[in-house]
Amino acid sequence: MIVVDTNLIGALFLHSARSEQAELALLKDHQWAAPLLWRSELCSVLTRYIRKELISLGDALQIPEKAIELMRDGEYQVNSLQVLGLAANSSCSAYECEFVALAEALGVQLVTLNRQILDQFPSLTTSLEDFIATPQ
Repeated sequence: MIVVDTNLIGALFLHSARSEQAELALLKDHQWAAPLLWRSELCSVLTRYIRKELISLGDALQIPEKAIELMRDGEYQVNSLQVLGLAANSSCSAYECEFVALAEALGVQLVTLNRQILDQFPSLTTSLEDFIATPQ
């Protein structure tokens, strides 16, 4: 099991430079976890794509259902006190720290594309590139 951030989830469903890497990560470890926050963040990403006319509303409406199916049994509530502690002792937002808190609580790595999270929490995180490059 790994904790993944919303950017990684989105990369599976939105064509991007990271899509192939996201697919490789899923093949390597198909048990993905994330705080419930990922759903709202994905909707925000989809809204940006719609507004920039990178995706149609019709296509965007299909993505959450597929993503929810992927994340079934991998969605978690996180401890707000833990999130606040992580955020207060770093330069990361509380939103970012939800993913870190979940990784810490589950005792697994957070695979992320976020350089700030990687820099602030090196013992709890790994980059997407490093994750797919590391043998199982």
